[in-house]
Order: sequence, then structure tokens, then C-alpha cells
Amino acid sequence: MQKRYLLLAGAFLLTLILYVDRACISAAKGDIASDLHLTEKQMGWVMSVFALGYALFQVPSGMFVDRWGPRRALAAIVSLWSLFTALTGAAFNYVYLLACRFLFGMGEAGAFPGCARAIFSWFPMSERGIAQGVISSGSRIGLAFTLPLMAWMVEALGWRLSFLILGGLGFSWAFFWYAWFRDTPETHPRISQEEKELILRTRQKADEKPEGPRLSARVLFGSRNMWLVMWQYFCSNFTFFFCLSWLFPDFKERYHLGMVEAGVYAAAPPLAGAFGNWFSGWFVDRIYKRGAWIWSRRLPAMVGFALAGGGLVANSFMDTPLGAAACLSVAIFGADMTLSPSWALCVDIGRRNAGTVSGTMNMAGNLGSFVTSLAFPYLLAWTGTRTTFFFVGAALNALAIAAWSFARPDRPLEEY
Repeated sequence: MQKRYLLLAGAFLLTLILYVDRACISAAKGDIASDLHLTEKQMGWVMSVFALGYALFQVPSGMFVDRWGPRRALAAIVSLWSLFTALTGAAFNYVYLLACRFLFGMGEAGAFPGCARAIFSWFPMSERGIAQGVISSGSRIGLAFTLPLMAWMVEALGWRLSFLILGGLGFSWAFFWYAWFRDTPETHPRISQEEKELILRTRQKADEKPEGPRLSARVLFGSRNMWLVMWQYFCSNFTFFFCLSWLFPDFKERYHLGMVEAGVYAAAPPLAGAFGNWFSGWFVDRIYKRGAWIWSRRLPAMVGFALAGGGLVANSFMDTPLGAAACLSVAIFGADMTLSPSWALCVDIGRRNAGTVSGTMNMAGNLGSFVTSLAFPYLLAWTGTRTTFFFVGAALNALAIAAWSFARPDRPLEEY
């Protein structure tokens, strides 16, 4: 098998593990709250503080990846978050759990920027969309299987041992990644000459002066592209993070379901998201190969946000778990259609600074995740209905469509 596809398989497995570790807190919510005597709003903070740590360390982590390369950076990042995954199982009170989940989020922050930086060095431009789609789909498949699997695991082994086992899984990945991966195809000892020449001939050039000055904050935050991609990713994550935080407990309570049954229904939307990633990745590359670089990023994202908004509105009128799961599956399919063009755009405009640029976008997106975790319980308490949350999400999706109409993947940060 060609080495870049093995890299893709490793990155897919990375994001799968990443979301298993994230979603486990949602599946174990009831047991944790019971054992530590936590309220619904306190659990909302436990879920959202992860997103805050994750968001705040996106830019530093992206810079870390750009400086040290995805080989060393990702091995260190996965080891760090796996440590705090295991330590979550030792939680004894609310403050400890908050601190542990914040540090866990901090540790995970560099995962996707690291993958984006690896994609820049290893993949031809014409394969960038599907590569990003496959990587992002790992997170959705991880989430889909985690919810029913963790529900069973928590019941069988307890939530403390479950977190410890997941921590060990991450350490294993970090060891094998460091042993096998190399930052560029030029330095990989087992790549064929044919594949290496193909990659070098067809990947995007970093810039005309690869030894030039590092990316400055003035250039980064002075770019219109950067602000557009940050805003739309905030909106995308606002929709998706509901599945990661409140979907499982909401289904369980709203429809009076058992743990495993709620997990099965809650698994459908993220699984639909995986298909959204694959379809969008294919769609991005197909449009690009026809010579429409700008619309290869814009169109899949705009279609995705339209589906996401429609699915959220329709979900508000559902009174069965099957109907709600179907509508949310449409919403998450659409929201995940936006990921491949979003990350491809970051690599397009960031080039050798793709880690920093994608980390900045992901920072904004996970501020959306932070808001989601708190917005759902607080809006429910203030208005007495879940409908408010879903209509707010639909409005944000509409605004994201407008943002994409101005995005320019063909213009680097310094120019637009």
C-alpha cells in the first residue's frame, strides 16, 4: 500500500480514538453525576470546560505542530490527552473533574492541526478533499460506536475503569505513530521513488521563499479569509457539539429510554456525519478536478449548512426518538459536509503554516462547542422548551452560508 494512504489510515484511527475519549463523558454522565453528586448545570460546565481548554490551546498547538512537525507533535499530544483521559477515572469531586477535563481539552487541541499539517506535506492537491473527509469521518464513527459501546462498558466495568482503558489505547497509538511516521515523504525510509515523485510534483508549494519569516499575528488576524473560516466553523461546531455533549442524555430523559437504547438512537446522527464527510470529500475533489478551485470549497460547505439548518428546525417538531434521530442525522450529515472544505481551505491559505491556520479556525469552532454545552441547558431552563436551542442553531447555519460566499481559497493570508 502507498505510504500516504497508510498515513491516512493512521490519522483516521487517531480521530476515532480522539472522539471515543471525548464522548465517553456523555455516555457516563449519569453515573458520574450520581457518584459525585453533580447537578445538570454542573455537568454542563464539565462538558463545556473541555471545549474551552480545547479552543484556547488551538493556536499554540498549531504553532507547536508547525515548529516540531506532526511526527513528534502528534505523539506528544496524544500521550498528553491520554494521560488526562485515564486521570478522569480518578475524579473525586467537581473541581477535580473540571480541572481534568480542561487539561484533557488542552491536550487534544493539536490533533486536527497536526493532521492538516501532515496532509499539506504528503497529499496531492487533487486528493486534499477526500483526505480531510476521511480524517474527519473517524471522529464521527468513533462517536457513533462510543455511545452504545460506552453505555455497555460503563454498566459492565464502571466509569472509572472505562476511562483508564481508553487512556491506555491512546498511549499505544502514540508509540506506533512515532515509530512509523515521518514529517515529509522525502525523509521516509520505506516510500517508493514513484510515490515520492508523484507527491512532490502535485502537492501545493509552501511559498516562493520557504526560509522566510514566520507567520505573524498581524497577517493571521488581518486576513478576511481567516475571519470568514473562523466564523463558519463556530456555527458548524455549535450544531455538531450537541451530539457530543447533550444528545445521549437528552434522548434518554426526553423519551424515557434505557442506557443502551438511548445509545443506539444517539449513534445515528454521528454515523450520518461520517457519510457526510466522505461525500463532501469526494464532492470537493470532483469540483476541484474540473478547474473550479473556489467553488470546490464553497459549494459543498453551503449545501451542508443548508441541510444542517433544515434538520435542526425539523427536529423541533418530532415527538418520537426515531423521528428526532432521523432529523438530527440530516443536520449532522450537513454540518459534517462543511468540514472537508473548511480544513482544505485552511491548508490552501496556510500552506507551510497550515497547523497554525487550522488551529486558529478550530479555536473559533470550539468556542462554538463551549457555547453549545451551556446554551442547551440554560436555554431550556430560561424558555422551558428545547425548540429555542434548535432555532438558534438554524439561524447560525444561515449566517455561515453567507460567510462562505466571500471565502477565497485561491488567495493566501497575506493577500486576502
